[in-house]
Amino acid sequence: MTIILGIDPGSRVTGYGLIRQQGRQLTYVASGCIRTVVDDMPTRLKLIYAGVSEIITQFKPDFFAIEQVFMAKNPDSALKLGQARGVAIVAAVNQDLEVFEYAARQVKQTVVGTGAAEKAQVQHMVRSLLKLSANPQADAADALAIAITHCHLSQNVLRMSEGRLNLARGRLK
Repeated sequence: MTIILGIDPGSRVTGYGLIRQQGRQLTYVASGCIRTVVDDMPTRLKLIYAGVSEIITQFKPDFFAIEQVFMAKNPDSALKLGQARGVAIVAAVNQDLEVFEYAARQVKQTVVGTGAAEKAQVQHMVRSLLKLSANPQADAADALAIAITHCHLSQNVLRMSEGRLNLARGRLK
């Protein structure tokens, strides 16, 4: 049984989502948002770092998955997003978690089936996959989708490596 923490970084709202994986079964653990209501960037970054650190301390995840930076239309926004990602990653690394990064299109493709999915589609599929009674908040849903993506892709890598091992031994499953 493993716990995966997914992070959807943002300088104003950082979504987080935790799921438990047992075999192929995924179970919802918790989700929410770290909201930074102050204007100055250094304080926002401090709040994101503290929030992610607290979540890691409370839930003790085994894996940390975060969305990669995409090139935004506004370079200033991309820089702020990168800084928010950075402090979240530092919070994970400081607690000895390995960091896994996934592109937004890859997350949407994995969870919804198309890399061009809308936020509402991601929310709906997260609700369905985790058997939730209501759609999670958009940023939390994105974070849960990132955690789900990590589960699916890491299972595929494991299956592929097992297949290579069996081929190396002269057996094919």
